[in-house]
Amino acid sequence: MNRGMSIGGISWCLPERFETNEDLVREFGTWTPEKIYKKTGIVRRHIADADKPVSHYLALAGEKFFAEHPAVSRDSIDMLVVCCEARDYIAPATACVVHHKLGLRKSCGAVDYELGCSGYVYGLSIAKGCIAAGIADRVLLITGDQVTRYVNKQDKAIRTIFGDGYTATLLEVSGRDRVTGFALGTDGSGLRDIIIEAGETALPRSESTAAERVNRFGNAHSQENVLMDGRKVLEFSLREVPGSVQRCLERAGVRKEDLDLIVFHQASRLLLEQVRDEMRFPEDKFVINLEDKGNTVSSTIPIALGECAEQGRLKAGMKVLLSGFGVGLSWGTVLVEWGTDDGAK
Repeated sequence: MNRGMSIGGISWCLPERFETNEDLVREFGTWTPEKIYKKTGIVRRHIADADKPVSHYLALAGEKFFAEHPAVSRDSIDMLVVCCEARDYIAPATACVVHHKLGLRKSCGAVDYELGCSGYVYGLSIAKGCIAAGIADRVLLITGDQVTRYVNKQDKAIRTIFGDGYTATLLEVSGRDRVTGFALGTDGSGLRDIIIEAGETALPRSESTAAERVNRFGNAHSQENVLMDGRKVLEFSLREVPGSVQRCLERAGVRKEDLDLIVFHQASRLLLEQVRDEMRFPEDKFVINLEDKGNTVSSTIPIALGECAEQGRLKAGMKVLLSGFGVGLSWGTVLVEWGTDDGAK
């Protein structure tokens, strides 16, 4: 049997608590809700509870997957792959904690990897390797973060963008290979363009790292908070993503005009529109869906895919281009043919 791979299903969950643009305007009083929406494309963003570990939400996404896909038994999962930059402990791996919370069998492997905006595409590549090598027939890929935990409450620019969200995707062996054309890339010289600088071995937390600084726009942050240079991130996206897309299409043997849907990492509406226009993608095929979620980092692409499937916008046999790009700097693009060997979504 050809050991190809297909997406067997996607589930996602969002924390109950959320902040609206009106909430932020009441707190800061400098912008209007309309101005925030115009710049970001976001109306509200969900916030994980600070007193709950990230494994709680990652496991919730897994539990929701099994509830929504009763034909998939927990014992059929051969590998659990978890994409998360936050973690419960320095050791053990968060994947081990989530594995236990989900009640997966002991002969099921579990592994973490630490990526943000490109994380979903990289997770698909890890699952593809496991399936192609015969290590697993079914891989459960779980994504999510607690990025809002690291956002300074007085940094209104960053606070308007990020939200928390969690997803679970089943990848399974398939006679027809439906996930192809991987084109990955890295540029560590841009590590400071999106960074949480303090807290690990390069810069342990201290009184100095906790000290807040206020920039010329009145936004406060410390070295323990998320810091992002929006201009450099936009320049990086326009510089690297088009080439990654072209390599992916060439490797998959697909023309740009053959694409049915384009789902990029949902960074912000402004960035997405500039990338879309630069690459001349038609608006009706290009997905922008961060309005009621915000930028959920590694979860933006699978949430968008799942919502498109729910809305009937995504049907079996459609060719979908996925591209994630951001912190690292890291990027990745892949082509997905939606559906499975039995026609399921």
